[in-house]
Amino acid sequence: MADCCTPRKKLCWCVLLFFLVAGITGGAIGIYKWHYSGLNRWHGAGSTADFQKIIQERCDTYTQTIRPGSRSRNCQAIRQAFMSAFISKDPCKATKEDYNSLINLAPPTVPCGQQVFWSKTKELAHEYAKRRRLMTLEDTLLGYLADGLSWCGEPGSSDLNIWSCPDWRKDCRTNYVSVFWEVLSERFAESACNTVRVVLNGSLENAFDSMSIFGRVEAPNLRPQVELEAWLVHDTGKPPSDSCSGSSIRKLKSILDGRNVKFRCMDNLR
Repeated sequence: MADCCTPRKKLCWCVLLFFLVAGITGGAIGIYKWHYSGLNRWHGAGSTADFQKIIQERCDTYTQTIRPGSRSRNCQAIRQAFMSAFISKDPCKATKEDYNSLINLAPPTVPCGQQVFWSKTKELAHEYAKRRRLMTLEDTLLGYLADGLSWCGEPGSSDLNIWSCPDWRKDCRTNYVSVFWEVLSERFAESACNTVRVVLNGSLENAFDSMSIFGRVEAPNLRPQVELEAWLVHDTGKPPSDSCSGSSIRKLKSILDGRNVKFRCMDNLR
């Protein structure tokens, strides 16, 4: 009985216990590092903290205060459809169809003649739209909900990836944020009617960028008989780099002519 408590055996038990704890701890650290490295493999910012809460709160604010006329929208269903669009899915394999249920709950339509598109002029476009009681994409319900947010999930996980999400330049174009804005922009453009506007940056060498969302998604999806009015704005104190007679604007006009969309351009608007 006394033999089991000899100093020698006590030392053996201590050494054994030490290696057991060290093994468990090392394994746990290894699993954490492996899991973290997988979640942190993308080059873009991770999902916005409290994403679901922000979506719900923004929806409530929009439907109850900003646009009370949209009060019939079911914010809980919209939040759930938003999450279902991307959660548990490969963040680089987004499709337009993933967002069908969400967009059907809150189509980005606005009254005829009130649409304002923009390219590299977000703040100015919002300012002009507000002054003239017009609406940008970010003034629609879904645009308002998602503006400035980031989101993605991981295959087989019900959690958002808060560590990193794909960057459209460095990782993949078919990420869930990029595809969301492309689908929403396409619907926004398709619903345009009468005279609509686009705010372009005339201080850039090419005010119209055919690879921007406006250039490759919105302009090509305007319906025939719509009239597009381009507003070229210039930075105060800087010479204009592009104008209504410039090559990029001529390219835009060519695209619109092919769709039977009327076009006119207003230069040096400020």
